[in-house]
Amino acid sequence: MSKFFATPVRDASTAVADYFVPANAPFSCLVKKGESVRIVDLEGQQAVDTLFYRADDFSERYSSQDTLRVQGSAYVSTGTKLISSEGNLMLTVTADTCGRHDTSAGACSCEANTVRFGHQVKYLHACRENFVIEVMKHGMSKRDVVPNINFFMNVPVEPSGELAIVDGISGPGDYVELKAEMDVLLVISNCPQINNPCNGFNPTPIQVLVFAGEEG
Repeated sequence: MSKFFATPVRDASTAVADYFVPANAPFSCLVKKGESVRIVDLEGQQAVDTLFYRADDFSERYSSQDTLRVQGSAYVSTGTKLISSEGNLMLTVTADTCGRHDTSAGACSCEANTVRFGHQVKYLHACRENFVIEVMKHGMSKRDVVPNINFFMNVPVEPSGELAIVDGISGPGDYVELKAEMDVLLVISNCPQINNPCNGFNPTPIQVLVFAGEEG
């Protein structure tokens, strides 16, 4: 693992919920205020496209623009405060063993894949489709899919200001942990991209753990 540890460093066996998310799959769960969610890259180099919605009002959701503006940094890591579309604090990153998470490049889509890689990839599955499948389970539609975080995705900013998608730096077992500052719906697309190196051209499964909040 990398050396970006931050407190708390928890024992996975103490989690109150433990989910296995297969390669290419969508996923969602509720994380209550005070609880912490850990996203684990089980095999390494796996981009995890992620969105958050306020649990009692889905019209308030993660804002990549406000998160970047408030923290003044291009990347998400320990200490980053995730800000909502209403300017409220949704979650705080409390632990990170990878050190590089993107919130600028957005999610892959069938349309974007076609433009970037050719018409032969038009029908390959993509993150936007995963997001639409998952948010529909909660009464939302594709209009509710907004710019997301890409945990474990390595997107350096070039001197020209352009974004580059390169090999991920996360290793097997690397994780990021976030404390919920409000009740949130977590929505994930475990990225199925095979045409660029964000997944090492080989999508793999992840683990999602939820830890109870501290008492008192």
